Amino acid sequence: MPGTVLMLAAAPVGRGRLVDAAAVLPVLAAVDPAVLAGTATANVVELADPVEPQAVLTRLRAASAAPGPLTVYVTGQLQLDRRQRLPHLALARTTPATVRYTAFPWHWFREELRLRAPGTTTLFLDLHADADTWELLRTTPLDTGRTTAVYGRIAPPPGRRGTPAAPTYMKALATILRSGHRPPLGQLHELALTRTEETAGHLVLAAAPPSTPNDPHAAITDAVRAGRHSHADALAAQWEQAAVRDHGPGSEEALHWAEVRADLAMFAGDPARSCRTWLAIAAARLAAGQPADAPAVEAAVDRAHHQWSEVTAPAAALELGTALVGLRAQVPGRRAGALEHVRRRLRRLEAQPTRSTVSGV
Repeated sequence: MPGTVLMLAAAPVGRGRLVDAAAVLPVLAAVDPAVLAGTATANVVELADPVEPQAVLTRLRAASAAPGPLTVYVTGQLQLDRRQRLPHLALARTTPATVRYTAFPWHWFREELRLRAPGTTTLFLDLHADADTWELLRTTPLDTGRTTAVYGRIAPPPGRRGTPAAPTYMKALATILRSGHRPPLGQLHELALTRTEETAGHLVLAAAPPSTPNDPHAAITDAVRAGRHSHADALAAQWEQAAVRDHGPGSEEALHWAEVRADLAMFAGDPARSCRTWLAIAAARLAAGQPADAPAVEAAVDRAHHQWSEVTAPAAALELGTALVGLRAQVPGRRAGALEHVRRRLRRLEAQPTRSTVSGV
Protein backbone atom coordinates (compact mmCIF):
# COMPACT_ATOMS: atom_id res chain seq x y z
CA MET A 1 0.00 0.00 0.00
CA PRO A 2 1.42 3.45 -0.89
CA GLY A 3 2.71 5.56 1.95
CA THR A 4 2.04 9.22 2.64
CA VAL A 5 4.64 11.78 3.70
CA LEU A 6 3.84 15.21 5.13
CA MET A 7 6.80 17.58 5.43
CA LEU A 8 6.00 20.65 7.53
CA ALA A 9 8.52 23.41 8.19
CA ALA A 10 7.23 26.48 10.01
CA ALA A 11 8.58 29.45 11.94
CA PRO A 12 7.62 33.10 12.40
CA VAL A 13 8.90 35.73 10.02
CA GLY A 14 11.10 38.35 11.65
CA ARG A 15 12.71 38.70 15.06
CA GLY A 16 10.62 35.99 16.70
CA ARG A 17 12.18 33.23 14.59
CA LEU A 18 14.18 30.75 16.68
CA VAL A 19 15.00 28.26 13.91
CA ASP A 20 15.46 28.43 10.16
CA ALA A 21 12.94 25.64 9.67
CA ALA A 22 12.47 25.88 5.90
CA ALA A 23 16.20 25.32 5.35
CA VAL A 24 15.66 21.59 5.84
CA LEU A 25 13.10 21.17 3.06
CA PRO A 26 15.54 21.08 0.11
CA VAL A 27 17.50 18.34 1.90
CA LEU A 28 14.35 16.31 2.62
CA ALA A 29 13.05 16.89 -0.90
CA ALA A 30 16.21 15.31 -2.29
CA VAL A 31 15.30 12.01 -0.61
CA ASP A 32 13.39 9.45 -2.65
CA PRO A 33 9.72 9.54 -1.53
CA ALA A 34 9.67 5.79 -1.00
CA VAL A 35 12.61 6.08 1.39
CA LEU A 36 10.96 8.96 3.27
CA ALA A 37 7.87 6.79 3.75
CA GLY A 38 9.49 3.39 4.17
CA THR A 39 7.16 1.97 1.51
CA ALA A 40 7.49 0.89 -2.12
CA THR A 41 5.73 4.07 -3.34
CA ALA A 42 4.64 7.24 -1.60
CA ASN A 43 2.81 10.54 -1.99
CA VAL A 44 4.57 13.60 -0.58
CA VAL A 45 2.99 16.85 0.63
CA GLU A 46 5.26 19.79 1.51
CA LEU A 47 4.28 22.82 3.59
CA ALA A 48 6.91 25.57 3.78
CA ASP A 49 6.31 28.42 6.25
CA PRO A 50 2.50 28.20 6.10
CA VAL A 51 0.46 31.18 7.23
CA GLU A 52 -2.96 29.79 8.18
CA PRO A 53 -3.52 27.14 10.89
CA GLN A 54 -6.61 25.93 9.03
CA ALA A 55 -4.56 25.28 5.89
CA VAL A 56 -2.18 23.09 7.89
CA LEU A 57 -5.15 21.31 9.47
CA THR A 58 -6.65 20.57 6.06
CA ARG A 59 -3.41 18.98 4.82
CA LEU A 60 -2.91 17.02 8.04
CA ARG A 61 -6.51 15.79 7.95
CA ALA A 62 -6.13 14.59 4.36
CA ALA A 63 -2.85 12.86 5.16
CA SER A 64 -4.25 11.14 8.25
CA ALA A 65 -7.17 9.79 6.20
CA ALA A 66 -4.81 8.02 3.77
CA PRO A 67 -5.02 4.25 4.25
CA GLY A 68 -1.31 3.43 4.08
CA PRO A 69 1.58 4.25 6.44
CA LEU A 70 1.97 7.93 7.30
CA THR A 71 5.25 9.66 8.14
CA VAL A 72 5.20 13.30 9.26
CA TYR A 73 8.38 15.39 9.39
CA VAL A 74 7.89 18.55 11.48
CA THR A 75 10.53 21.25 11.84
CA GLY A 76 9.85 24.49 13.67
CA GLN A 77 9.35 26.16 17.01
CA LEU A 78 6.92 25.76 19.87
CA GLN A 79 5.22 28.72 21.51
CA LEU A 80 2.75 28.78 24.36
CA ASP A 81 -0.78 30.12 24.35
CA ARG A 82 -0.42 31.95 27.65
CA ARG A 83 -4.15 31.99 28.39
CA GLN A 84 -4.74 28.23 28.09
CA ARG A 85 -1.13 27.12 28.69
CA LEU A 86 -1.17 24.98 25.54
CA PRO A 87 1.81 24.49 23.19
CA HIS A 88 1.43 25.53 19.54
CA LEU A 89 3.58 25.18 16.44
CA ALA A 90 4.38 28.75 15.44
CA LEU A 91 3.54 29.72 11.85
CA ALA A 92 4.75 32.57 9.66
CA ARG A 93 2.58 35.30 11.25
CA THR A 94 2.80 34.10 14.86
CA THR A 95 3.85 36.52 17.58
CA PRO A 96 3.77 35.94 21.36
CA ALA A 97 0.53 37.94 21.56
CA THR A 98 -1.25 36.12 18.70
CA VAL A 99 -0.32 32.47 19.35
CA ARG A 100 -3.92 31.36 19.89
CA TYR A 101 -5.08 32.65 16.50
CA THR A 102 -2.04 32.40 14.22
CA ALA A 103 -0.23 29.23 15.38
CA PHE A 104 -1.14 25.55 14.98
CA PRO A 105 -2.33 24.00 18.28
CA TRP A 106 -0.21 20.98 19.06
CA HIS A 107 -3.22 18.98 20.26
CA TRP A 108 -4.58 19.09 16.69
CA PHE A 109 -1.89 16.55 15.78
CA ARG A 110 -3.30 14.20 18.42
CA GLU A 111 -6.89 14.83 17.35
CA GLU A 112 -6.26 14.13 13.68
CA LEU A 113 -4.08 11.05 14.18
CA ARG A 114 -6.09 9.37 16.96
CA LEU A 115 -8.05 6.96 14.76
CA ARG A 116 -5.09 5.64 12.84
CA ALA A 117 -4.17 2.04 13.51
CA PRO A 118 -1.18 1.40 15.79
CA GLY A 119 2.06 0.98 13.90
CA THR A 120 1.02 3.03 10.85
CA THR A 121 2.03 6.55 11.95
CA THR A 122 5.46 8.04 12.66
CA LEU A 123 6.42 11.60 13.61
CA PHE A 124 9.97 12.92 13.26
CA LEU A 125 10.31 16.21 15.14
CA ASP A 126 13.04 18.85 15.21
CA LEU A 127 11.62 21.58 17.42
CA HIS A 128 12.89 24.62 19.30
CA ALA A 129 10.87 25.87 22.29
CA ASP A 130 10.36 29.36 23.63
CA ALA A 131 10.93 29.94 27.34
CA ASP A 132 7.29 29.48 28.40
CA THR A 133 6.88 26.23 26.47
CA TRP A 134 10.19 24.89 27.72
CA GLU A 135 9.07 25.43 31.30
CA LEU A 136 5.80 23.58 30.58
CA LEU A 137 7.62 20.66 28.94
CA ARG A 138 9.53 20.01 32.14
CA THR A 139 6.34 18.56 33.64
CA THR A 140 4.01 17.98 30.67
CA PRO A 141 5.38 16.10 27.64
CA LEU A 142 4.05 16.73 24.15
CA ASP A 143 1.04 14.52 23.53
CA THR A 144 0.86 13.03 20.04
CA GLY A 145 -1.63 10.29 20.87
CA ARG A 146 -1.54 6.65 21.88
CA THR A 147 -0.84 5.10 18.45
CA THR A 148 1.92 7.33 17.07
CA ALA A 149 5.64 6.60 17.09
CA VAL A 150 7.61 9.78 17.84
CA TYR A 151 11.32 10.45 17.33
CA GLY A 152 13.36 13.63 17.45
CA ARG A 153 14.47 16.38 19.78
CA ILE A 154 13.23 19.62 21.33
CA ALA A 155 15.89 22.29 21.87
CA PRO A 156 15.64 24.78 24.74
CA PRO A 157 15.32 28.52 24.13
CA PRO A 158 18.56 30.22 23.18
CA GLY A 159 20.50 31.91 25.94
CA ARG A 160 20.72 35.07 23.86
CA ARG A 161 19.05 36.09 20.66
CA GLY A 162 21.19 35.80 17.58
CA THR A 163 20.73 34.26 14.18
CA PRO A 164 18.07 31.53 13.99
CA ALA A 165 19.33 28.05 14.85
CA ALA A 166 19.75 25.37 12.20
CA PRO A 167 17.50 22.28 12.22
CA THR A 168 20.51 20.02 12.55
CA TYR A 169 18.61 16.91 13.69
CA MET A 170 16.28 16.91 10.69
CA LYS A 171 19.14 17.69 8.32
CA ALA A 172 21.10 14.76 9.74
CA LEU A 173 18.06 12.53 9.32
CA ALA A 174 17.62 13.62 5.70
CA THR A 175 21.31 13.13 4.95
CA ILE A 176 21.16 9.55 6.20
CA LEU A 177 18.05 8.84 4.12
CA ARG A 178 19.64 10.27 0.97
CA SER A 179 21.77 7.15 0.86
CA GLY A 180 18.64 5.33 -0.29
CA HIS A 181 18.45 3.14 2.82
CA ARG A 182 15.95 3.61 5.66
CA PRO A 183 17.18 1.84 8.82
CA PRO A 184 14.71 0.72 11.51
CA LEU A 185 13.18 3.82 13.08
CA GLY A 186 14.96 3.60 16.43
CA GLN A 187 18.32 3.08 14.72
CA LEU A 188 17.65 5.92 12.27
CA HIS A 189 16.88 8.22 15.19
CA GLU A 190 20.05 7.27 17.05
CA LEU A 191 22.19 7.79 13.94
CA ALA A 192 20.67 11.23 13.43
CA LEU A 193 21.30 12.19 17.05
CA THR A 194 24.99 11.28 16.78
CA ARG A 195 25.31 13.71 13.85
CA THR A 196 23.33 16.50 15.55
CA GLU A 197 25.30 19.36 17.03
CA GLU A 198 24.81 20.49 20.62
CA THR A 199 22.18 18.10 21.93
CA ALA A 200 23.18 18.53 25.58
CA GLY A 201 20.18 19.65 27.59
CA HIS A 202 17.71 18.89 24.82
CA LEU A 203 14.61 16.79 25.23
CA VAL A 204 15.12 13.62 23.23
CA LEU A 205 11.97 12.01 21.87
CA ALA A 206 12.03 8.27 21.18
CA ALA A 207 8.72 6.52 21.76
CA ALA A 208 7.21 3.68 19.78
CA PRO A 209 3.49 3.11 20.40
CA PRO A 210 2.67 0.36 22.90
CA SER A 211 1.94 -3.07 21.51
CA THR A 212 -1.82 -3.52 21.61
CA PRO A 213 -2.75 -6.68 19.69
CA ASN A 214 -6.34 -6.59 20.97
CA ASP A 215 -6.84 -2.87 20.44
CA PRO A 216 -10.46 -2.37 19.29
CA HIS A 217 -9.39 0.66 17.26
CA ALA A 218 -7.36 -1.59 14.98
CA ALA A 219 -10.37 -3.79 14.21
CA ILE A 220 -12.48 -0.69 13.54
CA THR A 221 -9.81 0.74 11.23
CA ASP A 222 -9.61 -2.54 9.33
CA ALA A 223 -13.39 -2.53 8.87
CA VAL A 224 -13.32 1.03 7.49
CA ARG A 225 -10.54 0.17 5.06
CA ALA A 226 -12.60 -2.78 3.83
CA GLY A 227 -15.61 -0.51 3.30
CA ARG A 228 -17.59 -2.23 6.08
CA HIS A 229 -18.80 1.01 7.63
CA SER A 230 -21.85 -0.42 9.36
CA HIS A 231 -19.71 -3.08 11.03
CA ALA A 232 -17.18 -0.47 12.14
CA ASP A 233 -19.95 1.63 13.70
CA ALA A 234 -21.46 -1.41 15.41
CA LEU A 235 -18.09 -2.24 16.99
CA ALA A 236 -17.66 1.33 18.21
CA ALA A 237 -21.24 1.37 19.53
CA GLN A 238 -20.52 -1.72 21.63
CA TRP A 239 -17.50 -0.04 23.19
CA GLU A 240 -19.46 3.16 23.74
CA GLN A 241 -22.22 1.28 25.53
CA ALA A 242 -19.67 -0.49 27.72
CA ALA A 243 -18.02 2.85 28.57
CA VAL A 244 -21.39 4.40 29.47
CA ARG A 245 -22.19 1.41 31.68
CA ASP A 246 -18.81 1.40 33.42
CA HIS A 247 -17.99 5.10 33.63
CA GLY A 248 -21.16 7.11 32.95
CA PRO A 249 -22.50 8.91 29.84
CA GLY A 250 -20.46 12.07 30.43
CA SER A 251 -17.15 10.29 31.07
CA GLU A 252 -14.12 10.78 28.86
CA GLU A 253 -14.25 7.08 28.03
CA ALA A 254 -17.81 7.32 26.71
CA LEU A 255 -17.19 10.60 24.91
CA HIS A 256 -14.13 9.12 23.23
CA TRP A 257 -16.23 6.39 21.63
CA ALA A 258 -18.86 8.94 20.64
CA GLU A 259 -16.09 10.85 18.88
CA VAL A 260 -14.98 7.67 17.13
CA ARG A 261 -18.55 7.14 15.88
CA ALA A 262 -18.71 10.74 14.66
CA ASP A 263 -15.56 10.17 12.61
CA LEU A 264 -16.88 6.84 11.33
CA ALA A 265 -20.00 8.60 10.04
CA MET A 266 -17.73 11.00 8.16
CA PHE A 267 -15.77 8.11 6.63
CA ALA A 268 -19.07 6.49 5.63
CA GLY A 269 -20.10 9.64 3.74
CA ASP A 270 -22.87 10.63 6.17
CA PRO A 271 -22.02 14.22 7.19
CA ALA A 272 -25.45 14.80 8.76
CA ARG A 273 -25.01 11.94 11.23
CA SER A 274 -21.44 13.02 11.91
CA CYS A 275 -22.53 16.62 12.53
CA ARG A 276 -25.36 15.52 14.82
CA THR A 277 -22.96 13.39 16.87
CA TRP A 278 -20.37 16.16 17.20
CA LEU A 279 -23.10 18.58 18.31
CA ALA A 280 -24.16 16.13 21.02
CA ILE A 281 -20.55 15.68 22.15
CA ALA A 282 -19.99 19.44 22.39
CA ALA A 283 -23.22 19.89 24.34
CA ALA A 284 -22.26 17.08 26.72
CA ARG A 285 -18.86 18.62 27.39
CA LEU A 286 -20.36 22.04 28.06
CA ALA A 287 -23.01 20.50 30.33
CA ALA A 288 -20.21 18.79 32.28
CA GLY A 289 -18.73 22.20 33.05
CA GLN A 290 -15.93 22.28 30.49
CA PRO A 291 -15.17 25.87 29.39
CA ALA A 292 -16.11 27.05 25.92
CA ASP A 293 -12.46 27.47 24.95
CA ALA A 294 -11.39 24.01 26.14
CA PRO A 295 -9.62 22.20 23.28
CA ALA A 296 -12.04 19.26 23.28
CA VAL A 297 -15.06 21.57 23.19
CA GLU A 298 -13.65 23.73 20.40
CA ALA A 299 -12.68 20.63 18.43
CA ALA A 300 -16.18 19.16 18.71
CA VAL A 301 -17.88 22.36 17.52
CA ASP A 302 -15.34 22.88 14.73
CA ARG A 303 -15.88 19.34 13.48
CA ALA A 304 -19.66 19.73 13.69
CA HIS A 305 -19.34 22.93 11.66
CA HIS A 306 -17.14 21.25 9.06
CA GLN A 307 -19.52 18.32 8.65
CA TRP A 308 -22.54 20.64 8.52
CA SER A 309 -20.90 22.41 5.59
CA GLU A 310 -21.00 19.06 3.74
CA VAL A 311 -24.74 18.48 4.34
CA THR A 312 -26.64 19.12 1.08
CA ALA A 313 -30.22 18.14 2.02
CA PRO A 314 -31.90 21.50 2.80
CA ALA A 315 -34.14 20.24 5.62
CA ALA A 316 -31.28 18.46 7.37
CA ALA A 317 -28.97 21.45 6.91
CA LEU A 318 -31.61 23.77 8.35
CA GLU A 319 -32.29 21.59 11.37
CA LEU A 320 -28.63 20.98 12.17
CA GLY A 321 -27.66 24.58 11.42
CA THR A 322 -30.19 25.86 13.91
CA ALA A 323 -28.55 23.74 16.60
CA LEU A 324 -25.07 24.70 15.43
CA VAL A 325 -25.68 28.45 15.52
CA GLY A 326 -26.60 28.20 19.20
CA LEU A 327 -23.39 26.34 19.98
CA ARG A 328 -21.30 28.69 17.83
CA ALA A 329 -22.59 31.62 19.87
CA GLN A 330 -21.15 29.90 22.96
CA VAL A 331 -18.03 28.49 21.27
CA PRO A 332 -16.80 30.93 18.61
CA GLY A 333 -13.57 28.98 18.11
CA ARG A 334 -10.35 30.25 16.60
CA ARG A 335 -11.47 30.97 13.06
CA ALA A 336 -12.75 34.51 12.57
CA GLY A 337 -16.25 34.72 11.14
CA ALA A 338 -17.32 31.15 11.96
CA LEU A 339 -20.57 32.23 13.63
CA GLU A 340 -21.44 34.59 10.80
CA HIS A 341 -20.78 31.81 8.29
CA VAL A 342 -23.46 29.69 9.96
CA ARG A 343 -25.90 32.59 10.12
CA ARG A 344 -25.45 33.46 6.43
CA ARG A 345 -26.13 29.91 5.30
CA LEU A 346 -29.11 29.61 7.62
CA ARG A 347 -30.62 32.77 6.14
CA ARG A 348 -30.26 31.28 2.66
CA LEU A 349 -31.80 28.00 3.77
CA GLU A 350 -34.70 29.72 5.49
CA ALA A 351 -35.44 31.65 2.33
CA GLN A 352 -35.76 28.45 0.31
CA PRO A 353 -38.81 26.16 0.34
CA THR A 354 -37.67 22.80 1.69
CA ARG A 355 -39.41 19.62 0.62
CA SER A 356 -36.88 17.16 1.94
CA THR A 357 -37.45 15.39 5.20
CA VAL A 358 -34.91 14.70 7.89
CA SER A 359 -36.05 11.15 8.48
CA GLY A 360 -33.29 8.62 8.42
CA VAL A 361 -30.55 11.23 8.91
